[in-house]
Formats: sequence, structure tokens, C-alpha cells
Amino acid sequence: MANLKIKLVKSLSGRLESHVATAKSLGLKKIGSETVQPDNPQTRGKIARISYLVSVTEE
Repeated sequence: MANLKIKLVKSLSGRLESHVATAKSLGLKKIGSETVQPDNPQTRGKIARISYLVSVTEE
């Protein structure tokens, strides 16, 4: 199964609480932090919700 590398490229400051919670559930805390997550519908849904805050590459 493929993995996705997700990087937080914009600040969480001043964002909707639910978007901040989504970023934290993906393991993203600070600008520049990266995480590797499995490519599944749950992860894709989280990415779609905060797509304006992150950059995604496939591994």
C-alpha cells in the first residue's frame, strides 16, 4: 500500500478549531513538520479538509 508524505506549509494560528484538530490528528504541529500516513480514504478526507494548509507527495 502506498504512503503519503504530508507537510504543514501554513500556520495553524487563527484557523478553525476543527482544522487545527485535523492537522494535529495527522501529527502536524508546527510549520515545516512532516508526517507519513497510509493512503486510505480516512487520510484523504483529512487532507481534503485542510488542503490549503498542507502539501502532499506520494511515496
